[in-house]
Amino acid sequence: MSRAMGLAGLLLGLLLVPAVLLSTSLGRGDPPPEPELGLELGLAEGPLAAAAEDSLWPLPQSLRTSRRQLQLAPDRFQLVHGAGSTAGPGCGILQDAFRRYYEYIFGQSRWRSPGRRWPSLRRELSQLQVVIAAPEPGCDSYPRLASSEAYHLTITEPVAVLKADEVWGALRGLETFSQLVHEDDYGSFLVNESVIYDFPRFAHRGILLDTSRHYLPLKSILTNLDAMAFNKFNVLHWHIVDDQSFPYQSIYFPELSNKGAYSYNHIYTPTDVRLVIEYARLRGIRVIPEFDTPGHTQSWGKGQKDLLTPCYNGEQPSGSFGPINPIWNSTYDFMTKFFKEISSVFPDAYIHLGGDEVSFDCWKSNPDVKDFMKEQGFGIDYAKLESYYIQKILDIVSSYNKGYMVWQEVFDNKAQLKPDTVVEVWMANNYAHELSSVTQAGFTAILAAPWYLDYISYGQDWKKYYSVEPRNFPGSEKQKKLLIGGEACLWGEFVDATNLTPRLWPRASAVGERLWSSSNVTDLQDAYKRLSNHRCRMLRRGIAAEPLFVGYCAHEARG
Repeated sequence: MSRAMGLAGLLLGLLLVPAVLLSTSLGRGDPPPEPELGLELGLAEGPLAAAAEDSLWPLPQSLRTSRRQLQLAPDRFQLVHGAGSTAGPGCGILQDAFRRYYEYIFGQSRWRSPGRRWPSLRRELSQLQVVIAAPEPGCDSYPRLASSEAYHLTITEPVAVLKADEVWGALRGLETFSQLVHEDDYGSFLVNESVIYDFPRFAHRGILLDTSRHYLPLKSILTNLDAMAFNKFNVLHWHIVDDQSFPYQSIYFPELSNKGAYSYNHIYTPTDVRLVIEYARLRGIRVIPEFDTPGHTQSWGKGQKDLLTPCYNGEQPSGSFGPINPIWNSTYDFMTKFFKEISSVFPDAYIHLGGDEVSFDCWKSNPDVKDFMKEQGFGIDYAKLESYYIQKILDIVSSYNKGYMVWQEVFDNKAQLKPDTVVEVWMANNYAHELSSVTQAGFTAILAAPWYLDYISYGQDWKKYYSVEPRNFPGSEKQKKLLIGGEACLWGEFVDATNLTPRLWPRASAVGERLWSSSNVTDLQDAYKRLSNHRCRMLRRGIAAEPLFVGYCAHEARG
């Protein structure tokens, strides 16, 4: 629907998106000075009447855009390293991103054909120059929790400039630039002169994928890493194994997947894992693996003898097994070697150690466990036995200089946690109180409770996810700063490669904007318009995102 004319048209001359410009490493405070934009208040009709910002997702912290439009000629436009950049042609991350984003901008055009020459344009944008400021730009490293994703984008004739401290900010800026370029009905590529200063509100913006309940083919994981980059997510929480299957192929313990995976076709080889990690790195995404113990471990027991606790009926073993057996030294010998491998395979500074939903019934039935409880002075408090086990695992992982994430039960059961432990709050019942408790104890927190996307319902449930305010919990400003982000979780009981992508997107996009954009970006009507356009862009880029509501995408009508 075209916009109303008159005053509404004048207001499009200069759009100012209010934002609180927080201090970031880019500029260390106030945003850089912004060039004056030439303002053209002439009124456009038809498709051009829709301003470029109508499809930006997530919304930048600060945006000024003019009605003055520049054209891009696909055969001449270049993405290049700017003068003074500490990254150059040897920076693989940026070289890969330049190729990728050129295709995102021009690749789907029906007007592109080999050898086509574009005529001289009156107002042409010829380059986007990318300038990295930090002495160590990050070209050969992995993204970290503390990485800078801030960027400053200036689009004026004849050259646009994208400035960032590190390559991670440049990746986010390239995504924004690609969203600003649009193709009109006549095959011209247009971009409005704009100035954007942007950075994420939260440092941890994750998607949880579950590859145990249903195996997800490598292609599905990589496709969703692309979608994550389109939505400025920066963490893949890979819940790689669980009760149902053990698809991770261990180098030290190959029997775990040989006997614990659904089949030999349902495994992730070391090569597969390296590919996921590198594919994610090139998109500024951390990969945090989760190996959840002592519960959720039935598949572990198939390939590792005597790891699980034998359950009893009275005085006789029942033939079934419970959680990992916490009383045997062999358990910790195995875990020491296993987590040594995991620490070397996954380069991120953190490993997720789970610790949730541990049933004590089997432990209570086992006479050896009951004797151990007496020896340790635990009485009948099996939460103390769980904490005893967890504490040993935490010590093992710490010995490899890794930090750890845990589900909230580990904190609730009073395990002794290192100060840098990240506690993930997932229980929907009164999660605000849990966040208050975790941060009051001085621990860093991540919120997942309101964003379990495996729960589906009729209607536009993205609005529910969008309307969450993560820091709306009792506590001081110091406590609020300990909440470093959140995750959208898609558990796999009813999800496999056939429905993973449409179930996740664009519902997860709502979480993406909540975790990136300013806290005052809450207008559902504006969000619907932008998210609908963003969903259509994801479709054009090969992401099978489901519709928000009735309607169609403009590119479908063009044929």
